[in-house]
Amino acid sequence: MDYRVVSIVRDHARARGGSPAITGDGRTLTYSDLDDRSSRIAQALLATGLGRGSRVGYLGKNAPEFFELMFGAAKIGAVVTPVNWRLTSAEIGGVVGDAQAAITVVDTEFAEIAAELPGRVILTGPDYEKWVAAWPADDPGFSGEPDDVVVQLYTSGTTGLPKGVQLTNVNFAVGERMAARWRLDESSVTAVPMPLFHIGGSGWALAGLYAGCHIVLIRDIDPAALVDTFERERITNAFIVPAVLQFMCQVPGAADRDYSALRAITYGASPITSEVLRRSLDTFRAPLFQLYGMTETTGAIVQLEPEDHDPEGPRAHLMRSAGRPYDWVEIKAVDPATGEERAPGEVGEILIRSSQNTPGYWNRPADTEKLQAGDGWLRTGDAGYVDAEGYLFLTDRIKDMIVTGAENVYPIEVEEVLASHPGIADVAVIGVPDERWGETVKAVVVRRPGTEPTEEDILEFAKGRLAGFKRPRSVDFVDALPRNPSGKILKKDLRAPYWDGLDRSIA
Repeated sequence: MDYRVVSIVRDHARARGGSPAITGDGRTLTYSDLDDRSSRIAQALLATGLGRGSRVGYLGKNAPEFFELMFGAAKIGAVVTPVNWRLTSAEIGGVVGDAQAAITVVDTEFAEIAAELPGRVILTGPDYEKWVAAWPADDPGFSGEPDDVVVQLYTSGTTGLPKGVQLTNVNFAVGERMAARWRLDESSVTAVPMPLFHIGGSGWALAGLYAGCHIVLIRDIDPAALVDTFERERITNAFIVPAVLQFMCQVPGAADRDYSALRAITYGASPITSEVLRRSLDTFRAPLFQLYGMTETTGAIVQLEPEDHDPEGPRAHLMRSAGRPYDWVEIKAVDPATGEERAPGEVGEILIRSSQNTPGYWNRPADTEKLQAGDGWLRTGDAGYVDAEGYLFLTDRIKDMIVTGAENVYPIEVEEVLASHPGIADVAVIGVPDERWGETVKAVVVRRPGTEPTEEDILEFAKGRLAGFKRPRSVDFVDALPRNPSGKILKKDLRAPYWDGLDRSIA
């Protein structure tokens, strides 16, 4: 298969058209169906005046319509732009307007928002089906160039207004090699529970389609229902964020279900604690791959192999790492101020150089300049180090680092320790203001059902397990931690009440 995203549907339709491609919302499309329907959409888009470089919006949950639209747009050189449906209606309208989408396909679940969106809106269901059926299934034949943008994903906006990350044919061209690394092939049945507006959803699905997999779309995240789906659909592979893995492990009887078809679980998109890793290994009894990447790197660029997931072995420390970069990826840790490369084991900002790096943000030259570090390197904003064997260890987001006195504290280190407390189901560590030290460490804890740990219990637990400057000085208890769609904890929301009116930036 060549590098172009549009070749996925064309090549598989020719070679194995009758094989299932996508299941979702109660229907299954074969690769021939997907090719046929995307060609009809391509003709419909052409008739509207859209062409190379045009943006086409999609506001909806995980459903086959997204893939029909994506491949239909690719067949005329247009760009699909999935929108985060968890945003407010004003924010959704802002994203559609920023993308300059002339047409947006909207899930009927979000019909109330449709009237507020700029451009033409087509609701899924009867209107959408009528629109598709009105045009012939003639492929326009456009293939495109390596640097043509095919997908535009908007960042989650946890640090400001969402930015459109442009992803090209060449960015996705590693999909076939990635699929092989993730044990995906034509016989795979892979679950896609991550939302398609996130690279963990659309990127994972595209890699599976490169390999000719059968994709099973998960419309809504319900841990118990997801456990049922794994068993019923004989899922072989899935990409799941740590928070969802944790919730699945907590489903009563989850460890007793039949996962004999499961070949591997791939996880990433947010940090994971060793305790959740251990529970996942015990529950699913399948190999685990950890991935590290970001939207701006078209997803995964670093991988921790199953053989490195051994919590009791001589190299158990590797479970705290993100893994090693792919053969086509370079990584280094640098001084954030000077750009000087750090020695192995020394913490710095992680930079990436790879064919997967985005060419930049849509209509955001200043932000693109900040992202790029020169000579093909991209700034991740993550703090960490690379050891002598090439393993990447992430310590935290640069902006989440806590400076208490003259010491730097990386929250993930503290969270790793606290997560092993038998009464803690979930935990986040933040810095809060302190007159003497500037800021001190606070733990925000979700109690495990049936337990009642106190602040004193948790502070005592930390003694002997953490250096004095790293230990929490206070504990708050909450029912749930705020998270964004990728499962990342919104630490800025947790910090905000404590820093309100003070000078420290909490973005």
